[in-house]
Amino acid sequence: MEYKIYVCRKRAKFKAICGQVNIRYGTILNCQGGFLILNDLPVCSVTSQNAYDFFTQNDDGMGKERGELLNRITATLMKQTPGHNARWGKIWDDPRCQKYKRPEQEDHWIWNHDFYNGPVEDLRYIAALIGA
Repeated sequence: MEYKIYVCRKRAKFKAICGQVNIRYGTILNCQGGFLILNDLPVCSVTSQNAYDFFTQNDDGMGKERGELLNRITATLMKQTPGHNARWGKIWDDPRCQKYKRPEQEDHWIWNHDFYNGPVEDLRYIAALIGA
C-alpha cells in the first residue's frame, strides 16, 4: 500500500536527495511516486532507512502516536540493559510480531516496511509486550 501523507516523528537532520535537511517534529510530507516530498523537493524514498528512522504514515491521522510508539519500541529494544535478551525473545516468540520481520533475515531481526507504518493497535501491543 502506498500512503499519501507522512509526518516527521523526530527531528530529521541528514543529507537528503534534495540536499541537507533539518525537518522539525510534526512536519507533514507528501508521498509521490514512492518518495517523500517537502516543499516540492524529494527528501528520501519511503523504503529508505531515513524514512524508517524519521517519518511515518499519517493517512489515518494517527501518525504522531504511531511515531511515539515506534520511538519507544526501538529505543527500548536498543538498550543494552538487564532484560535485553528477554525483550528480544518476546519479539521472536510472538506470532503477532512475525509479520513485521523481514523474511530474508533468518538469524537477525530487522523490522520491515509494514512495521514502520503499522496499525497503532499493533504497535501498542508490541510496546506493552516489551515494556516500552
